[in-house]
Amino acid sequence: MGTYKKTIWLAVICAVVLVLGVAGRFYYQNLRGIGPAIKKPPLQIAEELQKNNNLLTVPAGFSADIFAYGLPGARVLLFDSQGNLWVSQTGDGVISKLIIKDNKVDSQQVVFNGLKHPHGLVFDPQNSQILYIAEENKISQTIIGANGVAGPLKKIIDLPKGGNHFTRTLGFGPDNRLYVSIGSTCNVCDEKDPRYASIWSLNKDGSDFKQVAKGLRNSVFFVFKNNKIWATEMGRDLLGDNLPPDEINVIDIQVTSTLNFGWPICYGKNIHDTNFDNKTYFRNPCLDPFEKPSQINLQAHSAPLGLSFVPENSNWPNSFQGNLLVAFHGSWNRSVPTGYKVVRLILNNQGELVKQEDFITGWLTTTGALGRPVDLVFDKADNLFVSDDKAGVIYKLKYTPK
Repeated sequence: MGTYKKTIWLAVICAVVLVLGVAGRFYYQNLRGIGPAIKKPPLQIAEELQKNNNLLTVPAGFSADIFAYGLPGARVLLFDSQGNLWVSQTGDGVISKLIIKDNKVDSQQVVFNGLKHPHGLVFDPQNSQILYIAEENKISQTIIGANGVAGPLKKIIDLPKGGNHFTRTLGFGPDNRLYVSIGSTCNVCDEKDPRYASIWSLNKDGSDFKQVAKGLRNSVFFVFKNNKIWATEMGRDLLGDNLPPDEINVIDIQVTSTLNFGWPICYGKNIHDTNFDNKTYFRNPCLDPFEKPSQINLQAHSAPLGLSFVPENSNWPNSFQGNLLVAFHGSWNRSVPTGYKVVRLILNNQGELVKQEDFITGWLTTTGALGRPVDLVFDKADNLFVSDDKAGVIYKLKYTPK
């Protein structure tokens, strides 16, 4: 082999080694803990939980059971006025309905299929027959007949297509307006379309679409308490195991101006993300009145999704009532996995975090993740229902007073 060819081969080998080295370093720093998120569950929890009711750990007095299974990608849960449970199966493009009789699933039916990443579900609070569905690229409504059959979907508004974060979540506020969250297209970037990384409100017919809050990288779930939105928020990736924090943000819908929560240049309690934004400012660009701080910081990469306040005057212990429960879907961008559980946030009268405790654990094992909790919804009997998009099941958590 000539000297020239040897030089070329040596250069190629060096380039390959360099690329492999960079890739290996990136994997080691960011993806060592990705296994539980992407690998198949080491066992089928729908079967195992029936054999071993200690598989999931819950506080004393509570019990967790499988309520429904065979629902791959189960995400948003919604009870209708008849007590039946609607489920969005985002990855499969399906909306299913569980007919419930005697507190059990009597039958399971696919109501809509072929949808584009359906996620948000909500009934009109003034008309329980009108159901709104959010797909990645639009919001539609349908009329549920007296026989329980859904009519055709009627689009009320287009939404921007997804990018990295394609889920769209819906909720009606106390002002009787429809709210929708739209995630960012990227991990961290300057969005050209202001509809991304924001929460918007609109009339029921799709008119008067206006921005309520921005700078929200990916607020996949939110709930209302009084006149405020409590929204979970996933922080950006690739800043290490412990930065930035995931968040819960509080948005006062009575404020007429758009509230800015900082992404992509700020995170948490007004911390400037100089890794992304290295511009020079006369003052910290992440302080009020420019940016709003998070209400509560959570462990980075926990991936907080569904959240629900424990109802007041419920049959749950007094110490739980008014607490905020949050589903941690679980990390992928972390060397040591975190999340894969439901936590209990004890708040003071100002909505500030006093204490965080694990509430449901057991999904994360040494051999992988049995499931990943998503949405949290209470029924009229104060039972908590939890969807799991990895195991394709719905759990029922019940408290039995002594």
